[in-house]
Amino acid sequence: MTLTTKFLSATAALALSAGAAFADPAIIYDLGGKFDKSFNESAYNGAERWAKETGGTYAEVEIQTDAQREQAIRRFAEAGNNPIVMAGFSWSTPLSEVAADYPDTKFAVIDGVVEAENVRSIVFSEQEGSYLVGMMAAMASETGTVGFIGGMDIPLIRRFACGYAQGAKAVNADATVIANMTGTTPAAWNDPVKGSELTQAQISQGADVVYAAAGGTGVGVLQTAADSGILSIGVDSNQNYLHPGKVLTSMLKRVDNAVFDSFSAGEGLEAGFNVMGVANGGVGYSLDEFNASLVSDEMKAAVDAAAAEIASGALSVHDYMSDETCPALEF
Repeated sequence: MTLTTKFLSATAALALSAGAAFADPAIIYDLGGKFDKSFNESAYNGAERWAKETGGTYAEVEIQTDAQREQAIRRFAEAGNNPIVMAGFSWSTPLSEVAADYPDTKFAVIDGVVEAENVRSIVFSEQEGSYLVGMMAAMASETGTVGFIGGMDIPLIRRFACGYAQGAKAVNADATVIANMTGTTPAAWNDPVKGSELTQAQISQGADVVYAAAGGTGVGVLQTAADSGILSIGVDSNQNYLHPGKVLTSMLKRVDNAVFDSFSAGEGLEAGFNVMGVANGGVGYSLDEFNASLVSDEMKAAVDAAAAEIASGALSVHDYMSDETCPALEF
């Protein structure tokens, strides 16, 4: 049975977990909660898939504040959980301070980089998947104006926006791309009201397709887009089902695969730097019964051709984080 706890009850729960199964893996979610319908939920889905396919059990915690990060890692390590997977770039600093204290424990950090002999750093080429959905946005747009709404204004989220703009302009060189960030603190990941306000502002500027890369804030973006009669694009998890026929697609960031693979490796998890992009199925776009009517054969053919070129290396999508510049968008 999956051990589900809130952080304040973690001490007792972890003690029970350690006694029941010394080497159970563990997942620690980022702020916003595991049911954010986006990044954290994708991580949760990967853990659940592992549990269902293997019959194994795992421990999990949803932190409430940044101050709880280091303590959460230490509690799981001391309880004997192995490996311990952390979802989100904000885990990098506390993990870098803790990892050496537990040399026999394997750690994985998603979206972060920690150089240590017992840490696997898993990052994604978000610019590649965003390029593909940017193409779709420009092909679906009737106004020639598309929007992007990010969560916290950090280089990682600018990477999404830059890839999206490059894809849109590859289809329509005259396309207008409007980009807004929700905020500059972690609260930006869980503010659907602000997401709704930004969506309305972009609609007033002519946007008729809006891409959200904002965690729980994106729920407000998708809802407002649907209510206003424009299309939206989800992120991380497949969010097409949230508003059938109104979500053009979702940029899939396979956080679930990262967690599943890490849990499956167990104590044999290999440390080092791991990049997941189009070529190895780390990012892509979603097509299902909820958006099939929105994606034309022409659109699919164009996007699939671009994905093949990215995978082969024939097409290179500029990575904002490589030099903090974007050839297709000004921030």
